[in-house]
Amino acid sequence: MSLSAAVKAKNSTLISLMRLSSFSSATSSTVSLKPSGRLQQTLAASVEVNGKALHSGKLSTVKLLPAIAGAGRYFEFRSRSIPASIEFAQESPLCTTLLKDGLRIRTVEHLLSALEAKGVDNCRIQIESESPDDREVEVPICDGSAKEWVDAIEEAGINVAQNHGGENVEKMVAYVNKPVYVCKNDSFVAVFPDVETRITCGIDFPQVPAIGCQWFSWKPEHDSSYAKDIAPSRTFCVYEEVERMREAGLIKGGSLDNAIVCSAEHGWMNPPLRFDNEACRHKILDLIGDLSLVARGGNGGFPVAHIVAFKASHALHTELARHLTID
Repeated sequence: MSLSAAVKAKNSTLISLMRLSSFSSATSSTVSLKPSGRLQQTLAASVEVNGKALHSGKLSTVKLLPAIAGAGRYFEFRSRSIPASIEFAQESPLCTTLLKDGLRIRTVEHLLSALEAKGVDNCRIQIESESPDDREVEVPICDGSAKEWVDAIEEAGINVAQNHGGENVEKMVAYVNKPVYVCKNDSFVAVFPDVETRITCGIDFPQVPAIGCQWFSWKPEHDSSYAKDIAPSRTFCVYEEVERMREAGLIKGGSLDNAIVCSAEHGWMNPPLRFDNEACRHKILDLIGDLSLVARGGNGGFPVAHIVAFKASHALHTELARHLTID
């Protein structure tokens, strides 16, 4: 049996076992908030990033600013506030989009991944498009990774956040108490109780041998783990699918400068890779960003749990996030 076939057989068995177990919906007994032992944080100063958007191809400007404790992470666009919350997440192809009052913020996952992983619990995110009439805007893709966002956060620095009364507020963290899963065909994301945060991610591209089947398991062992192991991994695509995506109105701003591209016949077209399993690591980057949408008021965010994902999409990530929210 080939590796790909063996993986599919094991995944089918895992999904069957999860379906036989009692599915846990998001009740107070499934996810709970507990003290983290640290105070809520925000940026020490403001910092600005400009660049081209991946899907629209338009230029946009993002300014990250400090926010008070309890404010959480939120975007400001056209003088409106759009919280970085799963409540406002909208399913969209190949990215995660926030929608409120007819205004859309697209491709938020890389920025939110960096803010979540770096411990920026509260952040005011001003974003502007190149056209004053646009009702939607897209976060710059940078080099396709989260490295530039990490660099910007480190440039600004991180401070303890204070509320309106000038008081510090303890950060509360989400703990998963029961297994929860979502799946579609042979793709799934499952979350299991654990005493620490761990992510295990798998991808499978049997039609593209240079990518093939990959698994990678990661946990944030120290403050620089994310910046070293996850943030530099770039978004990727299959060369033979590029024309179809462009015909669908996607990746208008995509290039070999902001994505790694792999051909089924010729392999990677813009080496070298930053990691042998860079594509798989990028999926973890996306997952962290999408599950950060569970956060509210500077609390929650990516849960303390073991999360296992296979062939997962942004849609599956955000579906799981909706099962992990706490009222």
